[in-house]
Amino acid sequence: MTTLSRPDLSDIHRGDWVERRLPIAWRPYARLARLDRPVGIWLTLFPCWAALAQASYGFPDLQQLAVFSLGALLMRSAGSTVNDVADRKFDGHVERTRFRPLASGQIGVPQALAFLAIELLLAASLLFFLTPYTRLVAICVLPLVFIYPLCKRFTHWPQAVLGAAFNWGMLMAWAEVAGHVPLGAVLMWVGAIAWQIGYDTVYAYVDVRDDSRLGLKSTAILFGRNGKIWIGSFYALTVAAWSLGGWLLGMSLPYAIGMLVIAAHLAWQTWRIDLARPEVNFRLFLANILTGGLLAGSAFIGTW
Repeated sequence: MTTLSRPDLSDIHRGDWVERRLPIAWRPYARLARLDRPVGIWLTLFPCWAALAQASYGFPDLQQLAVFSLGALLMRSAGSTVNDVADRKFDGHVERTRFRPLASGQIGVPQALAFLAIELLLAASLLFFLTPYTRLVAICVLPLVFIYPLCKRFTHWPQAVLGAAFNWGMLMAWAEVAGHVPLGAVLMWVGAIAWQIGYDTVYAYVDVRDDSRLGLKSTAILFGRNGKIWIGSFYALTVAAWSLGGWLLGMSLPYAIGMLVIAAHLAWQTWRIDLARPEVNFRLFLANILTGGLLAGSAFIGTW
């Protein structure tokens, strides 16, 4: 229950558009796919769009843009379903996740696995629109998608695995457009991983109390009271990798200006972090939608 001292941190809100507009039978699957919480979709899409712009050195081909956008949506949704299946016994004991479909018993594991199969089949159908080399690169991400949900059981660095998988579309974009993945593109991907470690650590501080009680691991638990220093360091690495990567890829002066804006935005986020206030950290996590938009915009104008 929400109180004045501690807001309800559940990521599923009663009376939202899912409950108002979708048939009852569809609602658990919309939530499994995180369609009601699209922040993760945007955080996957923006780096992918940035890579497409850089690889195309301008506005991407419309078919490629559509294929990669749908792929990001479907793979993010599939990854979320895998995560909910793996964490179903934990989610019911975590304030933020207690109302998720599997944790609350709205559907069972067989139904979730069947839905996952549909998501993966739809994502696989997009491979027909890609080159053989890009298909090979795409297939290589699958182990990360399935390993990530288990990482919090044996490592404090699940955010690093998630970052690698979440931003894999950046490598695929270069493979598709250019036929190879240059060093600058790899640095852009590394920067995106560092960015994700930063913002997902901010997110993990929302759950740190419940995760500690359940014996789960995260960078938030590992960093403890030094979280602001670590998050700021990863954000600095993000800007450095994106700046060097952009320079190697021949980005112009407007891109450098975009990097300065991103650096200022991430510095503001780091300054605002309050490890003792989960609701503040959640809002700062959401602020990274702007970071992603700035990255995509910088990549596009950097081709001028």
